[in-house]
Amino acid sequence: MTAIYSRIAIIGIGLIGSSVALAARRAGIVDHIVSCDSDPEVAPEVKHLGLADSFTADAVEAVADADLVVMSVPVGAIGALAAQIMPAMKPGAVLTDTGSTKRSVVRDVTPHVGDGIHWIPSHPLAGTEHSGPGAGFPDLFKGRYWLILPGEVPEVEVARFEAFVTAMGAVAERMDADYHDKVLALTSHLPHLIAYTIVSTAVNLESQLKNDVIRFSASGFRDFTRLAASDPVMWRDVFINNDEAVLEMLQRFSEDLSDLQRAIRWGERDKLESLFHRTREIRRSIIDAGQS
Repeated sequence: MTAIYSRIAIIGIGLIGSSVALAARRAGIVDHIVSCDSDPEVAPEVKHLGLADSFTADAVEAVADADLVVMSVPVGAIGALAAQIMPAMKPGAVLTDTGSTKRSVVRDVTPHVGDGIHWIPSHPLAGTEHSGPGAGFPDLFKGRYWLILPGEVPEVEVARFEAFVTAMGAVAERMDADYHDKVLALTSHLPHLIAYTIVSTAVNLESQLKNDVIRFSASGFRDFTRLAASDPVMWRDVFINNDEAVLEMLQRFSEDLSDLQRAIRWGERDKLESLFHRTREIRRSIIDAGQS
């Protein structure tokens, strides 16, 4: 396949960054990949895994002559990173991110965007609980949505970026920042918050009970521990930067939880069964949509 971008720079070689490198390489849509991470000790692993053609710990050096720059760092660090690299980016280059919040990213990055730079915020809806260069794999984005915020960027550049993500197996979908943050607050951020809370409750149990909770973990609790094992820094930044939408969804959840408590207390069998039937249909819809 013909290269879509000749030279790309990926800043942050964790799960998403390394997966972009592997997927783009396999698809043949780049000629040269520059990897960059603030931890220089990552370099040997990047070389061993064949993630890039070159490595640097200097973000300014990484973006020089890049046609596409992918900022794959925690959302709390994206604004400062954009301010650092922007003067070194060449006119006509595309700048994107992979952050889980979009209003904060748009707010923090946009003031630094120079003339001639095409700023396209984005978010791949893909991930695992693992992190680091070794966590990536080329099929991470296969069949998963990659949300794109076109903004004021020329259509030809947006379409080119969409071609890049679809070539890696993703499904490109356009969305605005406010709607993105509300949707993700419920589909991703709130479930992680609940998982962290449930696992924290287990940690705070008296020692013998806690040991038995771990020893006899049923599949439901194991699923929560998978979510709760996700990158702490990334999720700290997500909750701080999408606080309004998360708190709104948390309030709705709290109200629904109170209704469920009352139904259990008063033995409202029909109400419970009706709820479980409705929620079961959601799972079936997710499977039908190919997002399971």
